[in-house]
Amino acid sequence: MVRLPEPDVARDFSRRLRRWFRQHGRDLPWRRTRDPYHVLVSELMLQQTQVSRVIDYYHRFLARFPSLTRLAESPEGHVLEAWSGLGYYARARNLHALARTVTRDGGSALPADPVALRALPGVGAYTAGAVASFAFESRAELVDTNVARVLARVFAPRLAPKRPRDLSQLWRIAEAVLPPRGSTAWTHNQALMELGALVCTARIRHCTRCPVRRLCRTRIAELASMDVTR
Repeated sequence: MVRLPEPDVARDFSRRLRRWFRQHGRDLPWRRTRDPYHVLVSELMLQQTQVSRVIDYYHRFLARFPSLTRLAESPEGHVLEAWSGLGYYARARNLHALARTVTRDGGSALPADPVALRALPGVGAYTAGAVASFAFESRAELVDTNVARVLARVFAPRLAPKRPRDLSQLWRIAEAVLPPRGSTAWTHNQALMELGALVCTARIRHCTRCPVRRLCRTRIAELASMDVTR
């Protein structure tokens, strides 16, 4: 069982992240909204797809299907047509099925609770956490590929995010470092994802640009190793 960060370390980590994000975070269209449907569309589109490709599709898709109700009323073929070029069409089918599930009994709103969100078609643990956090500003942890990599490098270098048992430990770390207030957790989660996308990437670790390098166990171990070899 991995040792969770101490509360003072968790607070320091989050403060450094949020300060960095306010200066360096990208201005992305889905970060300007708290509309649950818009957030959900962005999250599904961003799965396995680069941000630069998603932006135009995001705007066009919402212009054609501006609400869950409109999406549910549309034929699946029209939804797939609007999705054409993004690939991984199961995402579009799941989104369409989700819209029909939510609106079947006259509803038109997504639930705020992550557990309820996970019961919907195509919504896994990450997407449920993302919608709860980014749309409803709930205190909800989330772990995608970028977040798992950052948390492992900073707090638990021995964990391998691709191993299910280790990934479950990283979810525990994500919850432990999450700020108590939902609005602050919104910024924290966005910053964590942004750090993994721009600085602590899979191929290159830009440690000199990293706001949490003083806390990073991977970085600390490397510096100690360099001192020993001198």
